[in-house]
Amino acid sequence: MSFQQFGLHPDLLKAIHRLGYHEPTPIQQQAIPIALTGRDLIGCAQTGTGKTAAFALPILHKLHPIRRGQIRALILTPTRELAAQITEVFVGLAAHTKLYTAAVYGGVGIPPQERALRLGTDVIVATPGRLLDHMNRGIGRFDGLEVLVLDEADRMLDMGFLPDVKRIIARLSQKRQTMLFSATMPKEILQLTRQILQNPATVQIGGQSAPAEGISQSAYPVAQHLKTDLLLTLLETVEMESALIFARTKIRTERLARHLKEGGHKAALIHGDRTQGQRSAALEGFRNRDYHILVATDIAARGLDVEGISHVINFDVPMTPEDYVHRIGRTARAKAIGEALTLVAPGEESFLAAIQQLTKISIPRQTVPDFDYHRVMKPRPEGEGRRQKHFGVKSEGGRKKRFGATSKRRRAVNY
Repeated sequence: MSFQQFGLHPDLLKAIHRLGYHEPTPIQQQAIPIALTGRDLIGCAQTGTGKTAAFALPILHKLHPIRRGQIRALILTPTRELAAQITEVFVGLAAHTKLYTAAVYGGVGIPPQERALRLGTDVIVATPGRLLDHMNRGIGRFDGLEVLVLDEADRMLDMGFLPDVKRIIARLSQKRQTMLFSATMPKEILQLTRQILQNPATVQIGGQSAPAEGISQSAYPVAQHLKTDLLLTLLETVEMESALIFARTKIRTERLARHLKEGGHKAALIHGDRTQGQRSAALEGFRNRDYHILVATDIAARGLDVEGISHVINFDVPMTPEDYVHRIGRTARAKAIGEALTLVAPGEESFLAAIQQLTKISIPRQTVPDFDYHRVMKPRPEGEGRRQKHFGVKSEGGRKKRFGATSKRRRAVNY
């Protein structure tokens, strides 16, 4: 099947050819014809299956070639990174049209977003929190809205955005086409579909819990205090073009990135406390291969579209099995192949069991030859590594001397 068979506007077909889209993915084959009719749509498929173009192309076909000077399409998405990537897709596909797309999300300057909303940019891609802030200040009119898309709806639920989403929808025109895309369908999302969609068609590609095809999975049992050493060994012994490494918390992400840099690896990191400029620079450097490793929290489990990620490494096993599926979906995108490695401490075995139960896959266990799995963590010197009170005593010179303030912390490998 080819894109020409959808009857898309020639200007969109030019962009499709320029961007190197050869044939529609399964979600595009099924979703685009339905979306072009104007019918409400529920799309259920894993990330990396081409969902963005599945709704972007019908929207642009509907809006082109007439500009009306008002916001006609709104895409709500959970993260800044995903908002930026969706915007990039719309801009690329609309390259031969006069349609404009703007992104609205936190961590960047407000004035350009205000201008885009006031001028009535054709397509607005937004995170719920920042858009609601603008709307509460009376910025942006949506009475001419024709299409609403909720992308990664289950992730918006996980991040607590569902109340904001409902507040936004309550202010939108009721005469619109609504499309909802989600990798999973928890009951809260099903209830939302009943509230905001009218007689929707449903497209589901693959099982909701199935990882993308082309991903080779393996688990490496290891003591918690040896995880960093094992990771460094794997990076030295396994050929990896680029690796995305997931850690559970922001602190662990920071520490792990530091250890990787000390080990001679070019590594960047992203997590929720980094500024948008830092996050964008890290992603851009990872895309350009200035860094061959990106360490991240689950903020990157969704919305990260980087070509050629050869390996996803779970430094920490995710506590929910769905997050595992989304994490490893960062590799083997667009029918490519990739590997997913998971370091499993004894206390994480139950998480791994839940993953295998959800995916119905028995993940093979592996070991690294010559790695000392029985090494005991060296004990810390007494008092080291603890936050201590600073008691002052007078020194010979009459100045206060602080005890505990200068004790050097051991290089941590047990996070």
